Amino acid sequence: MKILLIGLGIGLAAGLVGALCGVGGGILMVPAFVLALGMAQKSAVATSLAIVVVTASVGTANHWLNKTELIDWRLVAFTAVGAAVAAWFGTDLMRTLSNQQLSKFFGVLLILVGVRMLMLKG
Repeated sequence: MKILLIGLGIGLAAGLVGALCGVGGGILMVPAFVLALGMAQKSAVATSLAIVVVTASVGTANHWLNKTELIDWRLVAFTAVGAAVAAWFGTDLMRTLSNQQLSKFFGVLLILVGVRMLMLKG
């Protein structure tokens, strides 16, 4: 029962952050799965990817149904092709890394993106 409640809480937070920031919630889910649930980094990443499919689909559907015209569908088409190819090979690469290597890579990425975001003007 504890894992279900923690998972629900993580999902609520990740869904909100994903919808507000467009990060898919993985930035929140992966560390939360590792720290709160004791998951191995690789399992946390793989689980997060599966959940992001659902959150991205629901968020996209809500934008589409409300005719917000915020989605650039042409950009979606081109970017999705590149992202799909990279994700296919990226999952193979992820499995070759140790949990520790993957954790360090993820942490450095979060720091670099965070610093860059803080330096943006307006």
